[in-house]
Amino acid sequence: MASSIIVKLFFSLSLFSSLLSISSSSSSSSSLDFWCNQTPHSDECKHHMSQSHQRFRPNHPSEFKKMLVQLALDQAQAMHKKAQEYGPKCVTKMQKCVFSDCLKLYDNTIFHLNRTLQALQTNSCSLSDAQTWLSTALTNIETCRRGALQLRVGEFTAQNNVRNNVRKMISNVLAVNGKFLKQENYTEEEIKAHGFPSWFSRLERRLLSLKPSSVKANLVVAQDGTGQSKTVQAAIDVASRRKVKNRFVIRVKKGIYEENIEVDKDNENLMIIGDGMTLTIITGSKSVKDGITPSMSATAGIDGAHFFARDITFRNMAGPEKGQAVALRSASDLSVFYRCSIEGYQDTLMAASQRQFYRDCRILGTVDFIWGNAAVVLQNCRILVRKPLQGQAIMITAQGRDDPFQNTGISIINSQIQAAPDFRKVYHSYETYLGRPWQQYAPVVVMKTYIEGLVNPLGWSPWDNSAVGEDTCYVGEYMNYGAGSSTKSRVKWPGFHVITNPNEANQFSVVSFLAGGIWLPRTGVPFTIGVN
Repeated sequence: MASSIIVKLFFSLSLFSSLLSISSSSSSSSSLDFWCNQTPHSDECKHHMSQSHQRFRPNHPSEFKKMLVQLALDQAQAMHKKAQEYGPKCVTKMQKCVFSDCLKLYDNTIFHLNRTLQALQTNSCSLSDAQTWLSTALTNIETCRRGALQLRVGEFTAQNNVRNNVRKMISNVLAVNGKFLKQENYTEEEIKAHGFPSWFSRLERRLLSLKPSSVKANLVVAQDGTGQSKTVQAAIDVASRRKVKNRFVIRVKKGIYEENIEVDKDNENLMIIGDGMTLTIITGSKSVKDGITPSMSATAGIDGAHFFARDITFRNMAGPEKGQAVALRSASDLSVFYRCSIEGYQDTLMAASQRQFYRDCRILGTVDFIWGNAAVVLQNCRILVRKPLQGQAIMITAQGRDDPFQNTGISIINSQIQAAPDFRKVYHSYETYLGRPWQQYAPVVVMKTYIEGLVNPLGWSPWDNSAVGEDTCYVGEYMNYGAGSSTKSRVKWPGFHVITNPNEANQFSVVSFLAGGIWLPRTGVPFTIGVN
């Protein structure tokens, strides 16, 4: 079972077994056909390599990988340029919305491909880093496409050929890099040896043990005028203008801040500390009913890496009748949310991409309210199901991996799944499921978690009455307890697993799934290394 999880969830080793046994003869190593035949989209690989003005004649798999990233980057830049031509044609609000959203997402794709290429050339990233950034680049393209389809902006979706070129080239790199990516299973001694991440200094770690009132912040936000700013976004904007991206701490005093905030991808190492999740609340009310994409509805949108939030609430007040309305959208790599409350109804927490860790948090929602295509671990969290619209089925998770080589998924560990107060007396009148496979290769696991009796005995639901993903997804349960935890009547999908092997369960731990052994230890945030 443990071996099947690695094959299904991370990479198909059988497709690329020849990469590690390459002949040293110059005739085979210089053949584009030889190299491209090791990828899932070999025709596109051959075409773009032969058409490129650069000379592609690799002698080693690592060289081939860099060349594939360069090809993907070239195609992504062409995609971005083509998308810009659509700008003057935008007339309606929805067209302008899709244009703005997709241009930003395409720019992020180029950013992550550039980042991957530079890191590979300087040997300054791990295989896990590269796989994460490549997964993010691919997810951004899909997020654009789905937003355009949802708002029915057909003119933008007509870019299928250009977009598919980029998708396939990124998929090729993911497959090749995946061949060399092994699960980074560290012992406790090895984790201690790694020390602290460079972006989290000894002084900054101490911040987590202090009361908010004792924190020496770079900026204080207060509605009563006792700080340097009255809005959170104004403080974020100040942080974005600093030339050296060292840790920047914003303390947000108690109050309800009615605003939508955004942390740009270049605004890294930002920490926002509230006075407590019941005291400091950032709230908005945007939804797709306003003619915008789900990601643009977010009360808080976070793109800058190494983001940290503590003792704060992110809330979307749109209500269940407004459909998709995101409270928190995070695409921040190596981000931490500690003692935060994330509150909404449909699509509450959009864990969009990259590696994210949630500890001692509270997430409230109704439909698909923990979703996206990040590698995300929720540990010691309370997941509270709210009362939905009449007749609406509740799906706690909806994971979006649509490429078998992405290293993404949702892992819920040592948490609680319960009815919120407004749902407790009526949950028998509704169908509640742990999740549904939003995309074909969706991985979701629930482990050592208390599951209340509100969960349907089937546990998992198909996506819109289709069988998509039922044989290719990976949904698993391990050592859960509570009235809703029995697996006796669970779905009979090939993709459903009752996990019994601790080694298989630990594939989804903080250390294995997030490479957390390198960047989380001793940051001050408590976390459990494994699942046991």
